[in-house]
Amino acid sequence: MKVLVATEKPFAKVAVEGIKQIIENAGYELALLENYTDINDLYQVVADADALIVRSDKVTPEVIEHATKLKIVVRAGAGYDNLDLPACTARNIVAMNTPGQNSNAVAELALGMMVYMARNQFTPGTGKELLGKNIGIHAYGNVGKLVAKIAKGFGMTVYAYDPFVKKEIMENESVIVCNTVEELYSKCHYVSLHIPANEQTKKSIGYDLLSKMPKGGTLINTARKEVINEEELVKLLEERTDLKYATDMTAGNHAELIEKFGIRVFATPKKMGAETAEANINAGLAAANQIVKFFQTGDTTFQVNKKHEVKN
Repeated sequence: MKVLVATEKPFAKVAVEGIKQIIENAGYELALLENYTDINDLYQVVADADALIVRSDKVTPEVIEHATKLKIVVRAGAGYDNLDLPACTARNIVAMNTPGQNSNAVAELALGMMVYMARNQFTPGTGKELLGKNIGIHAYGNVGKLVAKIAKGFGMTVYAYDPFVKKEIMENESVIVCNTVEELYSKCHYVSLHIPANEQTKKSIGYDLLSKMPKGGTLINTARKEVINEEELVKLLEERTDLKYATDMTAGNHAELIEKFGIRVFATPKKMGAETAEANINAGLAAANQIVKFFQTGDTTFQVNKKHEVKN
């Protein structure tokens, strides 16, 4: 079996060494394609790969077409919108992610961005404290739970909205459950986004929802930029000079946002949520272990495409 690690943005060296040890100890071959800039390089090396590990690299129908032996692809991270699931399913390729491995890194970044915005990006002048403020967790998954935990340490009151998580689970963790997403935004000074980008959520965070936030509200987005209605965000920030927006992915209209709103808007220079040594290692090793388990025992615990349509 040949396992290919294809990363435009490589794993840390220690992560690569760990992946290699796991793969080779299982009796498989490891191949590396790092820092590639030409998609044809990926087409060439994936041709004889039985398994593929990627980070934010796009696994498109064209990649799948060239990967004639591929049986499994693992996205080292929680989000998997860079994997074309229908194309994988059509070719009987199992697609997986590694949920939870990057969660603490993203949660810490979310709180760090809140402090940064509360202190006016550390420019001279009077800022605010997080103590006593309400924070809303929009989607109470692995990251959302950790954001809630850290926020409590700041003395914040935690609200959450997630129709896919049982109310009792959130209440048992001292979280105030909101029955509607509108209720969440209307009650919270800070809202931390953790929703995926899909047909239901794309551009779902816009004028109507954000306008419900209290005076001085701040939206923190460490999820996906596609969930923001960027045109409506501009309109809102023009009307509500008290609101702020911080994002871990550059908006399509970033230049306009900065020109118009200055330090009320912040974007990391590249997606930084998982950019810690610990998250880098955790996700890479998890991906390698999942591939080994899949080949050795048929384990598909973290499969994200339709299991009933994929014949292992």
